[in-house]
Amino acid sequence: MNDFQTNLADDADLDGKIEDILDQADRMFLATSVDGVSSGASVFFARDGHDLLFFTFNPSRKAEQIRINPRVQAVIWPKSEDGIRGLQIEGGCHQVREPDEQRRARDKILEVTDAFRSYMDDPFLNRNRVVGYYRIRPTLTKYVDFHAEPQFRWREYPENQVGPAGSMMGSILSRLRLWVRAVRAPFFTATLVPVLLGTAIARSDLVQSGQAAMWSWQIFWFALLGAILAQAGTNLANDYGDHTSRNDEYNKVPSPFNGGSRVIQAGLLEPWKVLLAALVCFAATIGIGLYLNAVIGGGPFANTPLLWVGVAGCVLGAAYTLGPLRLSYRGLGEIAIAVGFGPVVVLGTHYVLSATTMTQWDWGRPLSASVPVAIFVMLIVWINQFQDAPADAKANKRTWVVRICEQPGSGFHYERAIAVYRALNWMGFASIAALGVLGLAGSSLGTPYAFVALLTLPLFLYASRLTGAWLERWRQPDADRQRLPYELLNVNALTIGIHLVTGLLLVTAYWV
Repeated sequence: MNDFQTNLADDADLDGKIEDILDQADRMFLATSVDGVSSGASVFFARDGHDLLFFTFNPSRKAEQIRINPRVQAVIWPKSEDGIRGLQIEGGCHQVREPDEQRRARDKILEVTDAFRSYMDDPFLNRNRVVGYYRIRPTLTKYVDFHAEPQFRWREYPENQVGPAGSMMGSILSRLRLWVRAVRAPFFTATLVPVLLGTAIARSDLVQSGQAAMWSWQIFWFALLGAILAQAGTNLANDYGDHTSRNDEYNKVPSPFNGGSRVIQAGLLEPWKVLLAALVCFAATIGIGLYLNAVIGGGPFANTPLLWVGVAGCVLGAAYTLGPLRLSYRGLGEIAIAVGFGPVVVLGTHYVLSATTMTQWDWGRPLSASVPVAIFVMLIVWINQFQDAPADAKANKRTWVVRICEQPGSGFHYERAIAVYRALNWMGFASIAALGVLGLAGSSLGTPYAFVALLTLPLFLYASRLTGAWLERWRQPDADRQRLPYELLNVNALTIGIHLVTGLLLVTAYWV
């Protein structure tokens, strides 16, 4: 027999031994790792050729880590053996997304175990994308048999290998997605709206004073970057603070709108890195602020309104969940959000874009315009606290939703919190109408075009109707209160939409 035939025979023998172990086993120990944080889980598996299929919940730690780092290792031992003979399988793991492939994976797993059928077929879990099927494509299988010679043999799968360039790009993109998630970038609209509003008012003031040529795009971009970094730092600090209090660990109903980014809870970043990133963001914000202060006031620590507005913004952001103040734990978080993402950002942006051209800063106009923005951004936090309330109460985070809804011995009653939600929305729209009336009256504190921002009123009326229907379901004696919080997510999304669209319409009004 020549060498080629010998190799073929050896490969066939090894494949047979691997098949024999896989035929005898139905569970594997699955190891995942991200950023030096490792996890392990015992899961049932089914076979699809060389590939392995398994079921898990998409919010689980292993699934979260797989989305960032698809490289996994599975260890499989045949039943009734004591670790003498087994497999160590390395490969890439990915969620099965095609509906036909999902059904096929489900059927194969059910042939192995019926333990998860009720979850697999649960309409609520499927509708909310909690149910997940995953496929491991092996790149290397190590066969271990301590009673054989050799004791270790390897089977490679070149067809599943990813080249260095692909691995590098995949790693970079995964890392970017991780930090986008950690800073909660989709919520940067909370900063974008007040920055644009302050910008629109500053531009309008420059045009009216005949100094439009003094407009500076460079200062605008610095102001926007500084504000975004401040929000990123606040979000990261919030995650770290809620981790140290165990708040996010207590939260059983996290969603894209509440419960934090969960990068710590999912084992995606070590807590100290989240804290360090928060400090870096705040430091960069301070650096930008001092640079702008030097441009405007002649020195980085010149006694200007920007210096004090910047100090207020950084204190509110850092103290929201950190330090001795921990504003959100003392019932001051709602006010901090309203002030920080309303007057502080609007006034700061307006000042840096207009101060160099004016002998006296006219702060009344941007302050009055910031009132509805402050109310609507605070409402985002307010409605998000509905789902967070049980975990907040357990962590002694005394938000106003917890204070007015918690009924010792009988859970949470949301009637008053919904009444406040509606009242604050009406206050927000009333403040917009007041800006329009002031504009019609010729006051510089408003603009007649502000009425255009009332176009989002139907969105609020729809959200109000949804909260009423949700409250009726919550009151039912047989209500499933583990799942009902998820049914409020449409209102969470609508509240964000009201803030964003209303704010952009106000920006348009002042730009005109």
